[in-house]
Amino acid sequence: MSRPPAYLVLNDGTTFEGYAAGHLPESGVTSGEFVFNTALSGYQEIITDPSYAGQIISFTYPHIGNYGVTPLDEEALRPWCEGVVVRELTDVPSSWRSVGPLEGFLRQYGVPAIVGVDTRRLTRHLRSHGALAGAFGHGALELIARTARGARGTDGVDFVTTVSTRESYTCGNGDLHVVALDYGIKTTMVHELARRFRLTVVPASVSAGEVRALGPDGVFLSNGPGDPAALGAQVRVLEELLGTVPIFGICLGHQLLADALGGSTFKLPFGHHGSNHPVQDLLTHKIEITSQNHNYAVTPGSLKTANVSHVNLNDGVIEGIYDTRERCFSVQYHPEAGPGPHDARYLFDRFDSLLRTNSLEHR
Repeated sequence: MSRPPAYLVLNDGTTFEGYAAGHLPESGVTSGEFVFNTALSGYQEIITDPSYAGQIISFTYPHIGNYGVTPLDEEALRPWCEGVVVRELTDVPSSWRSVGPLEGFLRQYGVPAIVGVDTRRLTRHLRSHGALAGAFGHGALELIARTARGARGTDGVDFVTTVSTRESYTCGNGDLHVVALDYGIKTTMVHELARRFRLTVVPASVSAGEVRALGPDGVFLSNGPGDPAALGAQVRVLEELLGTVPIFGICLGHQLLADALGGSTFKLPFGHHGSNHPVQDLLTHKIEITSQNHNYAVTPGSLKTANVSHVNLNDGVIEGIYDTRERCFSVQYHPEAGPGPHDARYLFDRFDSLLRTNSLEHR
């Protein structure tokens, strides 16, 4: 397939060459924050994860698109990432589940891509210098370099308002009612909750009073994109809800819960984006292999009352917290793991147990 030449430029001036693929914007350039993902499969789930809003995903695995795409693997109604970077993009996929090639999917949803890039070099650079903003495209190199210099990362930006549902909706028919605050909730997460509970998903802009008016047995805090420090309004809602209803948070929901409990967050150098991070449960001493996608984490020592329940065995990052008095707990990683391992799905059952017994005793 013939593709026009393209350039990728980071805002520190580092430049890569490749070819434009997917959607070709009229401006000839796309900007965002570059992050790398180390998963070997699940590219469609990764691309459609709302947590990537404002970011450009570089895949470390060299061959992407091998098994095509299917609506069954979509984690949102549309991709929210700014673009993707791939070494080799497969033109002819092979899978009985495939309904078409990945490039057609990218064009359908307006997602630009650059292929033929030395993603090993790009990954090494991001590991050494941290997540960097920049730009790529098929426009003139001078245009792309100028756009890269002006590109911004995710610090201080509220992406949640963009990706959250506009209207509440319900699903599931369990005997317990859970209200899920949608900060960018993944479809697999909704499915896991709806299998166990009667679920009402509400916009991130909801007030504590509106949540209480729904009469929930429990509240769930979803994953989502961007900097938790930019979401003061959401933290204040959680402060009002704490102690009135059991709460379970995942990813961004974990960070916001930590803030509501008096903690703070910080930005990791290049984040955790992959499907094989080892995490230890400090209470059971069991080790789980987890799927992760986050750039921010809870600051060690910042929690005033909550306890740490899980840690990342690669770098010691806090991966879970709990507060028995406030009847709440959260994890940084993704127990729904679509794609990825299913080691941590017991946490949804732990939430169910908390709602039924009002106890955070670990099973």
